[in-house]
Amino acid sequence: MIWSFLAVLFSGWLYVDASYRGPQWQRWVFKPVTLLLLLGWAWQAPMLRTTEYLIVFGLLATLVGDALMLLPQKRLLYAIGAFFLSHLLYTISFTSNMVLHFYWPVPLILLVIGAVVIAAIWTRLETLRWPVCTLTGMTLLMVWVATESYIILPSDRSFSIAVGAILLLLGIIIWLLSHYRRRFRADSALIAACYFAGHFMIVRSLWL
Repeated sequence: MIWSFLAVLFSGWLYVDASYRGPQWQRWVFKPVTLLLLLGWAWQAPMLRTTEYLIVFGLLATLVGDALMLLPQKRLLYAIGAFFLSHLLYTISFTSNMVLHFYWPVPLILLVIGAVVIAAIWTRLETLRWPVCTLTGMTLLMVWVATESYIILPSDRSFSIAVGAILLLLGIIIWLLSHYRRRFRADSALIAACYFAGHFMIVRSLWL
């Protein structure tokens, strides 16, 4: 387990570093390598419930989405669909520990965040308006379920899941704003860091 863990961290660091300083080929190489190592690390985890395997399938969907992102622009719609499926599978997995409860500040804050982000990029989305809105809504739902689970039943596992979901949401928000509004120098590195750390924390929860 320790070697898999170290391999994931080293590959993830190389991916984030390449996203900031280059070269571009290093980023393209280490992004799928990092995800494959995460898949291997997740597969070694002592998963006791069927729903925990949904995290593995979610990682696979993310890997497919990343591959589609490397194709021409017309494939972006399918990549968004793959990321939507990944977050849906994560959300279903997170609900296995959720108790019926409603802590209203969490969904309210998430709704405000989602509305502000969509409003900021709405005129730039064109034909991708509804796919992007659907992905954003699914990610917000994933964060809500993960956060509610931590609030109701705080533990190391639920904390890891909540942090991972929030980081994935943050990565998507930065990607949308930088892609459709204005680029800035460190945007790729920030997106890569949130992307890797988010999936890492979710997979880490399988070991807790």
